[in-house]
Amino acid sequence: MGITTLTAARILKGQLENRSGEETVMTMDTFPYVGLAKTYSVDFQIPDSASTATAYLCGVKSNLNTVGLSGAGRNGVCRSQKGNEVTSILRWAKDAGKSVGIVTTTRVQHATPAAAYAHSASRKWYADSDMPASAKEGGCRDIAHQLINNIDIDVIIGGGRKYMTPRGTKDPEYPYDLAAAGRRADGRDLIAEWQKSKAGKVAHYVWNKKDFDAIDSNTTDYLMALFEPGDLRFELERDPVKDPSVIETTEKAIQILQKNPKGFFLLVEGGRIDQGHHASRASMALHEAVALDRAVARALEITNENDTLTLATADHSHAFSFNGYPFRGNPILGKSPLFGKDSLPFTTLMYGNGPGHKIVNNKRPDIRGVDTTSNAYVQQSAVPMDTETHGGEDVAVFARGPMAHLFHGVQEQNYIPHALAYAACLGENLGHCLSPSSTTEQDVMNTAPRLPSHLIAQLTVGILATTLLH
Repeated sequence: MGITTLTAARILKGQLENRSGEETVMTMDTFPYVGLAKTYSVDFQIPDSASTATAYLCGVKSNLNTVGLSGAGRNGVCRSQKGNEVTSILRWAKDAGKSVGIVTTTRVQHATPAAAYAHSASRKWYADSDMPASAKEGGCRDIAHQLINNIDIDVIIGGGRKYMTPRGTKDPEYPYDLAAAGRRADGRDLIAEWQKSKAGKVAHYVWNKKDFDAIDSNTTDYLMALFEPGDLRFELERDPVKDPSVIETTEKAIQILQKNPKGFFLLVEGGRIDQGHHASRASMALHEAVALDRAVARALEITNENDTLTLATADHSHAFSFNGYPFRGNPILGKSPLFGKDSLPFTTLMYGNGPGHKIVNNKRPDIRGVDTTSNAYVQQSAVPMDTETHGGEDVAVFARGPMAHLFHGVQEQNYIPHALAYAACLGENLGHCLSPSSTTEQDVMNTAPRLPSHLIAQLTVGILATTLLH
């Protein structure tokens, strides 16, 4: 969710409300403090979501495709994990007695959520069947196993059912789809194991909207909601009867977590923004970004800005451009009034590379009769690729609430969790945190910046995420 995505999503949001679009104000636009984060990884100039999520959640730069490891962890090398594990702000918050949660529109074992709880030399080791024999022999564990064993996470919402159940287990929603069946080679049912581990607590596992809506947040201690075998459906393809929106899942997560008087931390990821871009389907990516912005708005409505720090940022950008001198109010998914030197039109949104590169008889396709606003339209690109790549420019960091001023200027991406921890009085650097037993309330009001008891951080890129500390 780079700057171009934010700008285009802002215009789309306005045009969906029958306005010209350019003057629209996104919820994230209202955040008073804005900075930039440098996204490169240890080994690559342009990163992936595993290395960037490790940076903004764990506070260290890492190598491409690795999650929850320092730069000493090597891609796909199991033995490089030992001794190089790094913990995330989600773990720091849990250790401090706060409730913690993860909400994503991808599988819950995907790179961004995985960096919050797992340590893996490969982001692709979703289930044990995805791991090479050498990794299993070396003692490395798959990400789904780590999801329920590493940290006691109070709320887990997203997709990824098939990585939790034994190979061949029929999916409850798609029983005749072999691709949706369980993937685990070890025969373990991690959903059942999770339920068993919560004996004595009010813990719910759900996989559909009906059961999700029936959950009473006031009495629920733990929630695992897995709505798809893999990633959730794009917002434009989501069946609102069967699957909740990211707005609804964010709201439910906050309602459950905010009961903890010590506060909470919630990571919310609009992960399919990234996947829409990889397919060069700008319509899909932008509608995901608009949905994510609405989730941010809902989060702000049900939390108190006096005690909640909210952060919105991105993993990385994409090879995505906005060009061509379109007139004011031109459909953001439409065509430029200009033609290229080949006497053919082009869309104002295009990609530097991707599956949209097509040359026939040394010419680009003629799109004069093509509806480029269609959800299925694949934008043209300059370089042919099976899937579009990430971009390497800095990404925006928006902040509001107590200590939001910490997010300013141009910073390394791994600065983010350290600033969040400082703001929420997590970890060892607590000299600025005033003790109620030694300081009067009036002294606090007069001498110290207000500290958040809740932290909401929205992290975004081709993927977006949101974090709340109650």
